[in-house]
Amino acid sequence: MSWLYLLLAGFTEIGWPIGLKIAQSSESRLLGISIAVVFLLISGSLLWMAQKDIPMGTAYAVWTGIGAAGTFLVGVWFYGDPTSLMRYMGVLLIILGVALLKFAA
Repeated sequence: MSWLYLLLAGFTEIGWPIGLKIAQSSESRLLGISIAVVFLLISGSLLWMAQKDIPMGTAYAVWTGIGAAGTFLVGVWFYGDPTSLMRYMGVLLIILGVALLKFAA
């Protein structure tokens, strides 16, 4: 169950940078900040629950890895963030590093 909590924590980690991006627009500033705070609370709570059975370093690396890779992809797909082969390779390295932590434990 802890790994499910951790995966959910990682995916909800993607929500708060999206909220901050939404908050950059003056007409939706309060909405964006509210979204960011809600996702921070959910993500942090799920991470806390996952750390009951998963080592802290592994849990944190997986959490931030999912958040970083997911936020990168959302930025590319929905916000026109720049892409290149090297940027995709960097995200692939993050994912491979997280997988290695999981299987080495």
